[in-house]
Amino acid sequence: MSGIVNRVEASGIITLDLEELIPDRTRSYIDIKDQLFKGLVLREKDFRSWVKQHDWSQYNNHDVAVYCSADAVVPTWAYMLIATAISPITSSIYFTQPDNLSAMIAERAVSKIDTLQYSDSRVVIKGCGNRDISNHAYVMLTSKLTSVAKSVMFGEPCSTVPVYKKR
Repeated sequence: MSGIVNRVEASGIITLDLEELIPDRTRSYIDIKDQLFKGLVLREKDFRSWVKQHDWSQYNNHDVAVYCSADAVVPTWAYMLIATAISPITSSIYFTQPDNLSAMIAERAVSKIDTLQYSDSRVVIKGCGNRDISNHAYVMLTSKLTSVAKSVMFGEPCSTVPVYKKR
């Protein structure tokens, strides 16, 4: 009688789990609309004072989105001042609306992946998990892998949906 063979393990399929690749940190949002004079204009002296006095430590190890929800012209240097104050404290800072923060965090994480290790490999991008992963991450990772992988699939190694196969 022969032993039980794990066909999934024997297939040489490599599983990539975006939950393991994308950091799961607290996310914070800084809307500078409250720093606008009469909700319309940014006054440099007042803004610099706010940046200097604000408690930035509350964003320790957070991923932070900085934006302005008011319909106002905000000079670029204002966002740069916030970045200067918060960068030593946060894990990452982005100029983006809150709805885009997950995609930007995912993009940064996926951009760091060395795809050469997946050359001519069969890769499954894990699809089920405990966290909500941005579709942007799946699209970006697939795009990176199609240049090197033999095949790309979505799902679990035991039940996959083919996405790409090298010709």
